[in-house]
Amino acid sequence: MIASDLQDGVNRLGDMIAAARVIVPFTGAGISTEAGIPDFRSPGGLWTRNRPIHFEEFVASQDARDEAWRRRFAMQDTFAAARPGRGHRALAALYRAGKIPAVITQNIDNLHQDSGFAGDHVIELHGNTTYARCIGCGQRYELDWVQQRFIADGAAPDCPACAEPVKAATVSFGQAMPENEMQRATELAQHCDLFLAIGSSLVVWPAAGFPLMAKQADARLVIINREPTDQDDVADLVIHHDIGEVLGSFVRN
Repeated sequence: MIASDLQDGVNRLGDMIAAARVIVPFTGAGISTEAGIPDFRSPGGLWTRNRPIHFEEFVASQDARDEAWRRRFAMQDTFAAARPGRGHRALAALYRAGKIPAVITQNIDNLHQDSGFAGDHVIELHGNTTYARCIGCGQRYELDWVQQRFIADGAAPDCPACAEPVKAATVSFGQAMPENEMQRATELAQHCDLFLAIGSSLVVWPAAGFPLMAKQADARLVIINREPTDQDDVADLVIHHDIGEVLGSFVRN
């Protein structure tokens, strides 16, 4: 059902949270807009102004790698200035209370970790943009190292260990989804009694399948998103309001 208004949604959600033993949140870009991270898919977002660089193109072309890193460095101040919003803090409060074992996220901004989740308890389906990895051997590199090499050489660096390209630790278009994270997300979705889909349009697959998976495993499904989603009709509760306003009352609970 769709909540009649904000207070109705908050009250119903509070009752469901109180009754739940295991809550699994699934978060998308909408939870991070309050923190200053733009939703790349929205009108005026980065992907409406710049064609996404597919993984195969990144691997094959030095020019594509250079452009990918120029775009990432252009966003550095935005990511560096972002702080967890009310939605992040509310989920972290429920995590500390023992209600949430882990969070599944489509986001790449590290804000769940910054809000208090242990790194091992943040299931990043699309990776993390706050560091880089070699696409060959998997060696981790910090962004400062990449930027220094980029400036010094005038080009995106390769890995000193294996000479393969170094890429932001995100999952690009055309790149395989991380197997371990997908398996952990599947297990979480199948073993919770309340699944919260927060700030996701639920159009990016296979990630959008997790709310349905939870529902099929007899969990109650709540969708919190400003805009309607294709899964609203199967949810037990739908709240079409600002995420910070909806979850803000749970920050201290």
